[in-house]
Amino acid sequence: MTPYRPRALGRLVRAALAEMPVVVVTGLRQSGKSTFLQHEKGLAGRRYATLDDPAQLAAARSDPQAFVRSESPLTVDEAQKCPDLLVAIKREVDRARRPGGFLLSGSANFALLKGITESLAGRALYLTLHPFTRRELEGRLAAAPFVRRAFDAGEPPRRVATGGIKPRAIVEGGLPPVCLAEAGRPALWFKGYEQTYLERDVRELARIGDLVPFRNLLLLAALRTAQILSVSELGRDVKLNAATTARYLSLLEASFVVRRLAPFLANRATRLIKSPKLYIADSGLASHLAGVDASRLETGDPMSGALLETYVAQNLAAILDSDWLGARLGYWHVQGRHEVDFVIESGRDCLAVEIKAAARWDDRDLAGLRAFLDKTPRCRAAFLAYGGPEILKLADRLWAVPLAAVLE
Repeated sequence: MTPYRPRALGRLVRAALAEMPVVVVTGLRQSGKSTFLQHEKGLAGRRYATLDDPAQLAAARSDPQAFVRSESPLTVDEAQKCPDLLVAIKREVDRARRPGGFLLSGSANFALLKGITESLAGRALYLTLHPFTRRELEGRLAAAPFVRRAFDAGEPPRRVATGGIKPRAIVEGGLPPVCLAEAGRPALWFKGYEQTYLERDVRELARIGDLVPFRNLLLLAALRTAQILSVSELGRDVKLNAATTARYLSLLEASFVVRRLAPFLANRATRLIKSPKLYIADSGLASHLAGVDASRLETGDPMSGALLETYVAQNLAAILDSDWLGARLGYWHVQGRHEVDFVIESGRDCLAVEIKAAARWDDRDLAGLRAFLDKTPRCRAAFLAYGGPEILKLADRLWAVPLAAVLE
């Protein structure tokens, strides 16, 4: 069995349990939540129950109040399966409010599920466990993330990782069975994962009679990962009306399969794109759905850039959610002119990051960053994250940095 690898979110969960009566950890199915709850430092030793167990689910449904009453702190995995349990937890918290009493998890976004947010309003903190990041896989959690250090200093740290991102890392993504080499044949595992998600999670979250249109939408979303979302165009291509398309996308988002990245709008540039970007939450899953393997990425598949950007997006989102609360991830795009892949905003200031897989670049690759710096005086630093090994200062507030360093 693979030894347990600490997760960056652990520090935040432990801190939250010291203050909040209920802490909820949600995230994509198979992102490692159950293992995290049972093995992460400071979380092991709590009374643990999983509602994936039919007997425990039956007990929770039969007498929710008795199920949650406990002298010791209680951890409930897949808690969204029994909404009445959450009402019972609310009553128990109101009866005897104590920090860390309840730690819940689920593979659906509680904040988007009707009735759940109301029952825990003012009593719970919601946190997301993302797929594994490079920092976690490499065991480099002691130091603050590169993006946080760069933001604080207004320049890149002197000592950083070098080089780009290998195609294998992109197609493996961050789901533990694949990235930790627990699955003997990743392609088969991803196929089973896709089927389980469609046949289990979707039917639990919503009544969808015909899964074929939903499956087609999921596949098309993977082919359009890292692109600006047009709900009407997506629906037209999959032959669904706009309302159904929007509903299906919300379902994919509620189960953490897709992520919408909001645009950065806090400047005076004209013709700014205001639609979100759409990303599959794990680059390995996106690669599987798009039918792209490592050999195709190495030979310059048309999806290469989008899948690399998806990989960076999932890493940056995880870093912000675990190590930089309050920071927001977005993108910048002036229609027909300039774009920047990622903008990290904290308070009134921000960082800009443009992704370039190759080890060489030209002025066209810097045009978006230069335009963004010109229009955004409060941008502390802008980085061209490229496949080379060196940190190079290119202009005031503008650097080329190794792509691997940005994800440190």
